[in-house]
Amino acid sequence: MALPALRPRPGNLREVAEQVEASTGLRVEILGGSLVKSTPPGGKHAGTIRRLRVQLEPALPAALAAYEMSSVLMPEDPDDYATPDLAVLPVEWDEDDAWLADPGDVVLAVEVISQSEKAKDITDKNGWYARAGVPLLLVLDPRSGKWALHSLPKDGEYRGQVHGVYGEPVELPAPLPARLDTGVFSLYGR
Repeated sequence: MALPALRPRPGNLREVAEQVEASTGLRVEILGGSLVKSTPPGGKHAGTIRRLRVQLEPALPAALAAYEMSSVLMPEDPDDYATPDLAVLPVEWDEDDAWLADPGDVVLAVEVISQSEKAKDITDKNGWYARAGVPLLLVLDPRSGKWALHSLPKDGEYRGQVHGVYGEPVELPAPLPARLDTGVFSLYGR
């Protein structure tokens, strides 16, 4: 499907992203001033998010909830935003009319790597979350069965990183559930 010929001018890239989403149905993000399209997730990708959410929700404190498809604003650029696969936010997000969450409200962002993502895309996105100040980023990779928990964002990078493989638990800090079971996540192509 051909995208409409749009020539964004500075300050209206978000408008262009909204037009692309409305006219094509594609999921679009703006990362570092670039319009990035995401293909709709397949069953295993969506299943990973569902299985993660099933673990998180009953163990979250009443003041927090897990949200899919909630976009996060880059504080210094109103045109820049990302849409994690899952974000843990204050439950007040239920009543917010805004569509962009403040990164200071995000307790945890989760990205599930798609089959087509390249290493550079993943690194760029991790850096975006660190620059935005999101305190915890969990990256799940169903291609390889690996996970990474990034923490302590400073100067555009995460200073803390813990890596593991599916089957090893992810230990999360309070107020999140203490432990996530990664053994329930599926791998692509199996």
